[in-house]
Amino acid sequence: MTGPSTPWTTATVVEVDRPDGRLARVRLDVDGREEGLPGQHYVVRLRAPDDYTAQRSYSVASDPADPLVELMVERMPDGEVSGHVHDVLEPGDVLEVRGPLGGWFTWDGSTTAVAVGGGSGVVPLVAMLRYAARTGTADRLRVVAVGKTLDALPYAEELLAAGASVFTTRENLGSRVAAPPYPEEVGELVEDLVARSGPVEAAYVCGSAGFATFATRLLGESGVRLDRVRVEQFGPTS
Repeated sequence: MTGPSTPWTTATVVEVDRPDGRLARVRLDVDGREEGLPGQHYVVRLRAPDDYTAQRSYSVASDPADPLVELMVERMPDGEVSGHVHDVLEPGDVLEVRGPLGGWFTWDGSTTAVAVGGGSGVVPLVAMLRYAARTGTADRLRVVAVGKTLDALPYAEELLAAGASVFTTRENLGSRVAAPPYPEEVGELVEDLVARSGPVEAAYVCGSAGFATFATRLLGESGVRLDRVRVEQFGPTS
């Protein structure tokens, strides 16, 4: 597992997919790449000819065994790095990167876990699901994904296919009226997980600061001990 001493290296862009004007999926061939664990992130640094730099952290969506590192980059207002990714980046370009980083917000399949993600906060949970499918540990993981609409939620179709519980807050989804997940809904998932795999040993929350507060409270009201909750938040207050 890597940490603060992880050196900077270079990564060659292999694929850039921009399905809409808000999200860009980038796959990188990282020089000297280490495998890491689901839940970790990379720092991407841009360097101008005058040596001015801008950098931002992005969660990894790919299974650690994937030979490429997959990032999902959301366009941010006035974002120097995200703007470059959306408007300029092409296959063959070389970026400065550092990672994988982070050891606290990781899941290795050995614990019974619940994970709740909002918007682009689902990205590290996708890595967990991919890892679980490969390693045969899917029975130990339950994922709750929340988005405004299905189209706005990254990896929505993959999340549904993998068995994640998906909730939309601004459009009805099937017979369910648009609304955030309720404690009783998440509580049923927790009860099923406990019945199949034992007590919840870890819980993960990823999203904006406001979402992180909501999701942490939601887990507590759903029967998860709050000392089991690990939070990864992003945005101006992260």
